[in-house]
Amino acid sequence: MGCLGNILWFIFGGFISGLSWTLAGCLWCISIVGIPVGLQCFKFASLSFFPFGREVRYGGGTVSLLLNIVWLMVSGIWLAAESAVIGVILCMTIVGIPFGLQQFKLAKLALMPFGSTV
Repeated sequence: MGCLGNILWFIFGGFISGLSWTLAGCLWCISIVGIPVGLQCFKFASLSFFPFGREVRYGGGTVSLLLNIVWLMVSGIWLAAESAVIGVILCMTIVGIPFGLQQFKLAKLALMPFGSTV
């Protein structure tokens, strides 16, 4: 079921979400200081392309909190808003509810990506 879910996910919204994370990662990698943030974006882009069968655990400390605050001001709000809007659109149909829930999981991840592991 996970393989079929991932294939359907990629077609119905995963490609857009993964592309957004990849673009954010490329923009962060422009500066040397932003490279660790960009690499984290690339990790979450792979999750965004194929999320079924994976789980996100949240944790972290002070450094993660500070990075999350900077991330939220620069890129996080836009990625979270995109995922939330796509999730609401997908949840309008019964068939799209599982895909919408995955989008909401990605929206939460877009708000607090640092300190979380896949």
